[in-house]
Amino acid sequence: MFSQQTIAYAIYVLIVAAVVLTVEALFLYFSSRQHHRGAINRRLKRIESSGNIEDALQSLLQERGLDASGNYLYPLAFYNKLFLQSGMTGNPLVYLASFFIGGTFAGIVVFLLMRSLPFGVLTFLLIATAMPFVVLLRMRARRVARFNAQLPDAIDIVVRSLKSGHPTPVALALVGREMPDPVGTEFGIVSDELSYGLELMIAMRNLLERVGLDDLRLIVVSLGIQQTTGGNLAELLTNLSDVIRDRFRTRRKIRAVSAEGRISAVILSIFPFFVFGVINLVAPSYYGEIWVDPIVVPILVAAIIWMILGDYIMYRMVNFDF
Repeated sequence: MFSQQTIAYAIYVLIVAAVVLTVEALFLYFSSRQHHRGAINRRLKRIESSGNIEDALQSLLQERGLDASGNYLYPLAFYNKLFLQSGMTGNPLVYLASFFIGGTFAGIVVFLLMRSLPFGVLTFLLIATAMPFVVLLRMRARRVARFNAQLPDAIDIVVRSLKSGHPTPVALALVGREMPDPVGTEFGIVSDELSYGLELMIAMRNLLERVGLDDLRLIVVSLGIQQTTGGNLAELLTNLSDVIRDRFRTRRKIRAVSAEGRISAVILSIFPFFVFGVINLVAPSYYGEIWVDPIVVPILVAAIIWMILGDYIMYRMVNFDF
């Protein structure tokens, strides 16, 4: 039979796993709701409900952490930009406060159950400081990927509209009406900004700021060159559409080829902690009094640093710009 200490360790592991799975479940729930809402063009739905384009434009900007003029609400540029590009809706400070409260509650629970202040503080720090940015980074990556997949089709709509004789603002407005989110709402915001007197290049730079996609920068630069020097914009955008599609296919091929390396990095990173947990569960006295040795902590810190360095090297090997 297992000893009481082994059972206690097993309970601690289950508690930590329950906390992690609960947070992950909440993330998947809210992200799935966000994705469901993103399946419909939010701008058109907002205009239909309010009946006023200006009110819809201001509400779309404000729910993304911007004021009515399109500026950041708070002076935290990096965080505001990450929150904006993730597509998250709501107040950025309320978002951080929710994780702070959840981290405080989880830290207190871990402290009371494990009677360990370091574990409680570590749980609080992970949930209150690291997890908000991890969630935003994942949501931004997913949103940018969806935008990148839809962008060639949006360019084709613009090209067909230009060839039909429509001006550029009308062609951009057509994308806002015909495309689903995230492309539909973002280009619709550009169309609304143009309608209220904003210059085309400023509106496109605002679009680039809200999305954060490198391929979109090609379109912004092309529009700027075309406005300055003239030329056939439809032909230029057609070539850009082909280039973006080729880059998208190349990225998919790279992800398929590098899948083994990415999985290897994950397994090699998790395996030491998994073995450590299993040993502590099966034989709690295996390590004995090693934790009181002053050299143990520096060795563990050095090992974790080397592990992080190895993960970074493997990440750079399978992720690169082209």
